[in-house]
Amino acid sequence: MKVILGGTFGYLHIGHKALIKKALQIGDFIYVGLTTDEYVLSMKPGEKLPSYKIRRAAIYRFMKPFGKRFEISPLDDRFGPSISGDFDAIIVSSETLPIAIEINKRRAAAGLRKLSIVKIKNVLAEDSIPVSTTRILKGEIDRNGKVIERPRRLFN
Repeated sequence: MKVILGGTFGYLHIGHKALIKKALQIGDFIYVGLTTDEYVLSMKPGEKLPSYKIRRAAIYRFMKPFGKRFEISPLDDRFGPSISGDFDAIIVSSETLPIAIEINKRRAAAGLRKLSIVKIKNVLAEDSIPVSTTRILKGEIDRNGKVIERPRRLFN
């Protein structure tokens, strides 16, 4: 089975790893579309994320030990090769589910077979709020979903 997934993978965290593990679990070949630095800037101006090269290396290091065939390629838009490529399934989170639905509409309009949509559950941090790169950037949690305690002020 050929599986596709995509994203920014800003700071590879337990939610990203769950998404990738699902792809590795069901796919024989996994295609990861990784947003380019330019695309990230257009979507999230001013957000400080590691470069494409660093994000790609982190995904590669995570996936390599599983021994599956995979490819990590630049993604310059929301769809990449998913709307025309030879894939069987797409792995999504609740955040990216609407994109997968749009992908299937475009595939159907082009006379292509729809992809099976496999949605993973949100991975929650220890405070029961979903893990996200945004929360990591804000210093709320770490990559494993552990809440970062801030020192309390004794006096105002």
